[in-house]
Amino acid sequence: MAAPGSSADPVPEATLREVFKAYDVRGLVPEQVDEHLARAVGAAFVTVVGATEVVVGHDMRPSSPGLAGAFADGASQAGADVTMIGLASTDQLYFASGHLGRPGAMFTASHNPAQYNGIKLCRAHAQPVGTETGLAEIRDLVAAGHRPTAAREGSITEHDVLDAYAAHLLSLAPVTGRRLKVVVDAGSGMAGLTAPAVFDRLGFDAVELDALYFDLDGSFPHHEANPIDPANLVDLQRRVVEVGADAGLAFDGDADRCFVVDERGRAVSPSTITALIAARELLRVPGATVIHNLITSRAVPQIVTELGGTPVRTRVGHSYIKARMAETDAVFGGEHSGHFYFRDFWRADSGMLAALHTLAALAQTGQPLSGLLGQYERFVASGEINSTVADPAAAIAAIAAAYDGRDGVTTDTLDGLTVSHERWWFNVRASNTEPLLRLNAEGEDETTMTGVRDEALAIIRGGAA
Repeated sequence: MAAPGSSADPVPEATLREVFKAYDVRGLVPEQVDEHLARAVGAAFVTVVGATEVVVGHDMRPSSPGLAGAFADGASQAGADVTMIGLASTDQLYFASGHLGRPGAMFTASHNPAQYNGIKLCRAHAQPVGTETGLAEIRDLVAAGHRPTAAREGSITEHDVLDAYAAHLLSLAPVTGRRLKVVVDAGSGMAGLTAPAVFDRLGFDAVELDALYFDLDGSFPHHEANPIDPANLVDLQRRVVEVGADAGLAFDGDADRCFVVDERGRAVSPSTITALIAARELLRVPGATVIHNLITSRAVPQIVTELGGTPVRTRVGHSYIKARMAETDAVFGGEHSGHFYFRDFWRADSGMLAALHTLAALAQTGQPLSGLLGQYERFVASGEINSTVADPAAAIAAIAAAYDGRDGVTTDTLDGLTVSHERWWFNVRASNTEPLLRLNAEGEDETTMTGVRDEALAIIRGGAA
């Protein structure tokens, strides 16, 4: 008979419906995510992916070590040998999965507040596991109280990959040229571990690092580790200007996303960073394919085409980006949310590698960062604007009807509704979890953008009641 709390005890289906998302497992600790769930997921994961070896990492949240250990217990009970890499960023876990050739599990709730935790899973070589690629089967096994039937119990060992991770990133984007002064805001998240490992290898002669909130603290005492929210960039922006830095870098809690601040303290659009890195990768691999999602600036496909590359447009979401990268052998992919994907990094996303590409480009020029990036900033964007609506589908239908038949206007439904004109475009998508519509608009100038933004919002919010 299985011991209480073992992977053989079923987890309530109501809990599973809440915590199994499209791309990961995530919820409140311990009400929804606890060691019993982690142990059950470990056993089911090994069964679904057919793993004989698994690598496991975790972030700095107080619950993460216990959850990671419980997952390792479940995985070993299912017959897999488990390698624990300890404290890690998510892209460090992806490195371990690629470098060691093993499926992996990362315990983190990314940018979510302190009371959350979760699990990001991947197959060997950092191939994503989502609802359509194994996560639903894992959920169903957990719901059924899956009992491992392995002939042997696997081992659990420890292995530090931090130095190898840092060396690999710097081999892909070496930073040489003029010395830079860089402020890094880790937000008390995992960049507090990975940034020193990477920048210490560069040496003080290459980069003078000004560390902001490098304390690993899952309670996030300074600000949320969510740099997509402008409120969480304020401290970094102020510090960059105060110390006269060449650039500022802000990472989310698990450090797989990076946002950039220029020398003036101005936040840089992730679309601009996408265009910069695409240009660098196309110089290295002429004619290559570059992936961009449909809310990325129109400047990205324009620049990729001008440089002889092939731009490919995808839906929003890492599983779609990674799938299209595999199909097209794309060299690089960028999302407007601050995720950047690299073929030479097992098509996985790495905020640190994106940061190194940005610094490498800057070190090779005498320009300030704002000057370097000016060539990639061609349009004015609204940023993402959320509206609460009673019926998102009806609101999207109303927008489609309003623009139907207008001169020079085209529409598509790749992801929500995109309405395009030669001078502007906007996209409206429904949230997967809330009664929200997300609007992103872009125009050739401020007046054009605000006009189309406000017209779309009037339609959305006019039917919101």
